[in-house]
Amino acid sequence: MGAAHLRSSTRCPWRNGKACQRFIAWQGPVTTRKVLTTMHENRTRCGLMLLALGWASGPAFATDAKTTPPSPVPITLDAINAVAFVEPQAEAETPRKPAKASTSKDLRPDPLLIKVQILLDRARFSPGAIDGRNGDNLSGALSAYAAAQGLPATGKLDRSLFEKLQSTGGDPVAVNYTITDEDVKGPFAKIPAKFEEQGRLKAMDYTNTREMLAERFHMQRDLLSALNPGKPLDTAGTVITVAGVVPLERGKPKDLPRVPKVVRIEVDKEAHRVQAFGEDGTLLRSYPASIGSEEKPAPTGSFKVTRAAFDPWYTYNPKYAFKGVKTRRSFKIAPGPNNPVGAVWIDLSIPSYGIHGTPEPEKVGKTESHGCIRLTNWDARDLASHVEKNAKVDFLDK
Repeated sequence: MGAAHLRSSTRCPWRNGKACQRFIAWQGPVTTRKVLTTMHENRTRCGLMLLALGWASGPAFATDAKTTPPSPVPITLDAINAVAFVEPQAEAETPRKPAKASTSKDLRPDPLLIKVQILLDRARFSPGAIDGRNGDNLSGALSAYAAAQGLPATGKLDRSLFEKLQSTGGDPVAVNYTITDEDVKGPFAKIPAKFEEQGRLKAMDYTNTREMLAERFHMQRDLLSALNPGKPLDTAGTVITVAGVVPLERGKPKDLPRVPKVVRIEVDKEAHRVQAFGEDGTLLRSYPASIGSEEKPAPTGSFKVTRAAFDPWYTYNPKYAFKGVKTRRSFKIAPGPNNPVGAVWIDLSIPSYGIHGTPEPEKVGKTESHGCIRLTNWDARDLASHVEKNAKVDFLDK
């Protein structure tokens, strides 16, 4: 048998053809064919065994290169109360393809951020509607709180800042609440989108129990639902998980202004926050805010607080010609949490200008207002309960 026939019938294990030829010359064609055939059969058996092992062991070989990510922490009352700060791991320096931009609805609420937002709310450095997600409102609250505590105002959560927040109190941040008969009774209202139609309603009440309960406990509605999957929020006796904050009340508080008294307010246009200071210059409170609009931009300079109204009527001034409002006459909209200025109006020494609440707390700090300074209803009520008459209001451009 010649070398050419040998190469065509049995694959040579050597990549070097000259080495194969030397082996044939030394052993002879017949012996060489037997050796090569045996080597080829052994190689085939090894390959089949590896395939069998791979099939039996499932994805074990594939997971060596890519580690399975850990399961996310469940969003429960116990998980939120027990969660502790963990130092973020440094990201690998290997280049990555740019990820598709995600919206807030794509992000899962983080138990740690829920806890931090509740602690900030209790300290009166408001993150806005508690949603368990990162964002400008949370970053602004962290910066303001850190500055008030003499810590670096980076806008990011670190161990020292978390421990400082933790030290403010030992009460659970997430608590149980039992829905009452009064909660279910309402009253509730169907709110039309157009201002002119809202002017025909007798009250601008909540639309349902979910909206009412979320606002009462300073929460985003989606987070309230996520914490209570499958639970009927319109049934008395239902036990639900809520943020452990001071619940929002209705009506005018007594013995105003309350201590500590606010004597100066800063409206920071760039940071989108309202800061409240005491007599000694201490930063007492900080709130996210929507400030001004193209139709009615925020002013510049210093002004004063003239009065505070709880459950105010809203009077539409046709000279501002808001988008979507066709009428050219003035009209009024009844009080209620869904009133265009929310549940509170703090009047300033500027005609038709004030600091007020909103029917859409989840948009505060993220969208424009109708021209004034818009806070969540609970933040506006808190500020109105502590601000003195004639308190100075400074509008900061930078």
